[in-house]
Amino acid sequence: MEKAIHPTAIVEDGAVLGAGVEIGPFCVVGYKVRLGEGVRLVSHAVIGGETEIGARSVVHPGAVLGGESQIRGNDPAGTRLVIGEDCIIRECVSISLGSTKGHGVTEVGARGFFMAYSHIGHDCRVGNDVTFANGAQLAGHVDIGDYVVLGGLAAVQQFTRIGRGAMLGGISGANNDIIPYAMAVGMHSKLTGLNIVGLKRRGVPRANIHALRAAFRAIFLEPGGSVKELAAAAREKWAEVAEVREICDFILAPAKRQIAAARPPGHHEVIEE
Repeated sequence: MEKAIHPTAIVEDGAVLGAGVEIGPFCVVGYKVRLGEGVRLVSHAVIGGETEIGARSVVHPGAVLGGESQIRGNDPAGTRLVIGEDCIIRECVSISLGSTKGHGVTEVGARGFFMAYSHIGHDCRVGNDVTFANGAQLAGHVDIGDYVVLGGLAAVQQFTRIGRGAMLGGISGANNDIIPYAMAVGMHSKLTGLNIVGLKRRGVPRANIHALRAAFRAIFLEPGGSVKELAAAAREKWAEVAEVREICDFILAPAKRQIAAARPPGHHEVIEE
């Protein structure tokens, strides 16, 4: 399959283009860029730095991928950006390279859907099948698990973790870690319950969902010890339930941020739909 490069596009010598790549009007592709098979740059996209984009991904107008990390005194030498296959990157999305002060690479998984004006900062690790609504923002060094959903204008502070299958509501700010499978909202986000819809869509058995609900109550809504102590007890009690183990391991893992708290019982709601 032949490549299709619009005559107004600039593709620097050294760029590696897979079979069937399409580069539309006024795009700029730097000399260290690698575009996988069937990647399509619609128009006016800028791909720079040492950036690799996986097969069949589509990049819309105004996107800037592989720009230098937004750090004072940054040295971009040797830093990279890796984006997985089948991603949809909409208008004016920006994703930075890694940094020499971090681990040197920003990693984005496969099948992500990044809506207009969303941003992924330096040294972030973003999993597979995520959805970022318009204007969602990640600072540097953020870890985002698979299937995470960020609502419009949501913001995540540096070094924060959001576990697999969690959902952060629109116009919310995450400055503490959000456990897997949770719903969280608010300017300093608190947990409002479990992402039941997401669990059902991914085919988690009903019995496991019931166990998750019980474990959530035991860890966050009932007295009896610290979150880590209660998570250790829950892991032992529901050791046969993979999703409960995942939440407990997330809580018990070393981290720079605290675990986001749940809303008090009077304000707590487990989201059903």
